[in-house]
Amino acid sequence: MKPREIRLSTTPTDEDIAQLRLGDVVYLDGLMYTAREGVYMRALEDKANIPMELPSQSAANFHCSPAARINADGSFDMGAVTATASFRFAKWLPEWMAKTGAKLIVGKGGMSSKDYKDYFVPNGAVYLSTVGYGTGALLGRGVESVEAVHWNEELGLAQAMWVIKCNRMGPFIVASDLNGDCLFERENAKIAENVARVYEGTKPAVLKRYGESDDRTDEVI
Repeated sequence: MKPREIRLSTTPTDEDIAQLRLGDVVYLDGLMYTAREGVYMRALEDKANIPMELPSQSAANFHCSPAARINADGSFDMGAVTATASFRFAKWLPEWMAKTGAKLIVGKGGMSSKDYKDYFVPNGAVYLSTVGYGTGALLGRGVESVEAVHWNEELGLAQAMWVIKCNRMGPFIVASDLNGDCLFERENAKIAENVARVYEGTKPAVLKRYGESDDRTDEVI
């Protein structure tokens, strides 16, 4: 069955979030900001004032280090916008979502259903995943403009808070829902059911790397 395609505002309503289903393909419109460990530490641990009105301006947090620069005249150039792995920032997310009203966390790889249930569900938020690798230039086509860059002098360009205006930016996949269910865990479970059949009749490996397992389901990531 072909997945649904949904155009979604970066300031979605509760009804917009509730309609999302695992596996939906989402394209975003509106303002989205990048925030990762530098921003989280500055805002949450150092208690710096967040330089945006959140969530009224944006409820979409992109875990991203854009390929971008600030020109001498103050203008911006942005090319690829490749996501980074979100699990690295999990410990900051509960406080960040509670403080900023973020409803859409966008990044690469996702987290576990336990993280979604513990962190996302209480805040009415969902996770949107990028589609595989090498999509930075594709996502960059959805950047209409760079509206601002905050804390670049304190954090550097990679860790700064970039505010980008999106126009049908995507595709992103809905990887969690309001129940805390995880798309990747669901699909991995389906694949794991057939792993034994794939290896039927093969002998165990003779040479192994340290820590390697004979459990074939361990190979499903």
